[in-house]
Amino acid sequence: MAKRHQPLHPDAPLYHTDHPRPVTRRDFLRQGFISGSGIVTGGALLSLLGNPRLAQAALSGDLQTLATNAGCPLTGLAGGKIPFICFDLAGGASMVGSNVLVGGRGGYMDDPLSTAGYSKMGIPGDMVPGGNETNPPLNGPNGDTVTSNGDFTDTTLGLPFHSDSGFLRGILSKTDLANTATKVNGAVIPARSDNDTANNPHNPMYGIARIGADGEIVRLIGSRSSESGGNSVAPALLIDPEWRPTKVDRPSDVTGLVETGDLLSVLSDPADVRAVMESVVRISNQKIDLADTLLTGAGDNERIRGLVRCGYLKSADIADRFVGVDIDPAQDTDIVGAAGIFSEEEFRDSGEFRKTASVMKMVINGHAGAGTIQMGGYDYHTGDRAVGEIRDLRAGKCIGACLEYAARLGKPLMIYVFSDGSVASNGTTEDGAGRGKGVWTGDNSSTAASFFLVYNPNGRPRNLAGEEIGVQIGEFSADGSVVTAATPAANNVNLLVQTVLLNYMALHGLQGDYNNLFPGQGMSLGNKDMLDSLTAFQSIV
Repeated sequence: MAKRHQPLHPDAPLYHTDHPRPVTRRDFLRQGFISGSGIVTGGALLSLLGNPRLAQAALSGDLQTLATNAGCPLTGLAGGKIPFICFDLAGGASMVGSNVLVGGRGGYMDDPLSTAGYSKMGIPGDMVPGGNETNPPLNGPNGDTVTSNGDFTDTTLGLPFHSDSGFLRGILSKTDLANTATKVNGAVIPARSDNDTANNPHNPMYGIARIGADGEIVRLIGSRSSESGGNSVAPALLIDPEWRPTKVDRPSDVTGLVETGDLLSVLSDPADVRAVMESVVRISNQKIDLADTLLTGAGDNERIRGLVRCGYLKSADIADRFVGVDIDPAQDTDIVGAAGIFSEEEFRDSGEFRKTASVMKMVINGHAGAGTIQMGGYDYHTGDRAVGEIRDLRAGKCIGACLEYAARLGKPLMIYVFSDGSVASNGTTEDGAGRGKGVWTGDNSSTAASFFLVYNPNGRPRNLAGEEIGVQIGEFSADGSVVTAATPAANNVNLLVQTVLLNYMALHGLQGDYNNLFPGQGMSLGNKDMLDSLTAFQSIV
């Protein structure tokens, strides 16, 4: 086939002759005409350890009493939950076969796909897992050499990947292979979702918040003024209007969350800034008490008064705890610089890396507890392989950066990766930048799946059988199609989200509370036996 002399840049838009002209923001996003965005959602585990907040002043006693009387929680972290980051790859990325390995009911090792099934997933016959390894070893960030298992499989992260996976190469390029990678495990969930649509309810953030995640600064932040903050929508039954996201996709958005305006330029002493902010609360509270009834209903009036009081109190509380504290990811030497995860040049030249750094800084430091990093341009069935390889590699680097940052701070982390639909190959291969693999020729939801990775600073997470190996929840047929009757999640995106939430709860040892927290209403996954079959790992906290 004809080959491009120059592969598309990772940020280049994708033009498809079989797609209509993009007209919505999500259309532009999945085809890469606009960049992706990042969001963050409430609370984090163990964020009190080494937290600069502890050195900051607390609110004055009279304001703490006012906060208690107004029912206004200020400190966040009420649930103390594991930091959670999800990657929303807009457009329909290839998740399995070419990246995470999958198989029938017994998984890829005991029940592999047919050669035709692997071909459909972009893997030619001479690169099928179980064959002879011919690709060069991978290199880690510290010059470490990583070799695959010798049969086109790689279990460096517990969860098995194809040894030439773009995701894997990116992840391993950003992680300490002797430390971080050995404490990671993961699970893959074969599950169909519709191609090229905003209607897949993939985003689990509201459920994570319902489980108890809450941040020191905000509960939910997002890249757009939308209910999910990402490309895919959130399940309608999980949405809480009070948690609507606020934008975060760059370092200035992070610092803006604790900005006190021009006070620091006028008042050099942070204690004076705190005093001014607290005085504003007291004056505002007096004005609220003097205000006439705002609504005819006394209950409504009191609720509005409480919300206004809480707004001022939270602003003063943030100033008390964070004024003079640098939370800028660009100034974090673990993130940027000679010893950082990203080089100065990488950070300067890539908006995706700056966005990832902003979200992971907020989440893993405990300023927020969960986040979505939205990346565009994953509708990459462009009749070649190079475009998908380049974009998968960059997504892998962002995933790896999050894992490595969690490791450097000694914090646990769960990362969930999903996309709207998937792609398939017709078996034609492309050398060069295509790495000898099958070109992507069209959308195909039958090859769709999601996966998650878990980092545990105390050692690799173990499955329910006590083994340190990755887990497959569901199955594929031999020809490379999702078996839709295998699990509740396989043909229902709402229940896919519920499966992710169940596994998040299981990491805390809370899976027994699942049916109480998510009762009925089309969200229940079944009885205890069914829940056990959908649970990947034992508790890590």
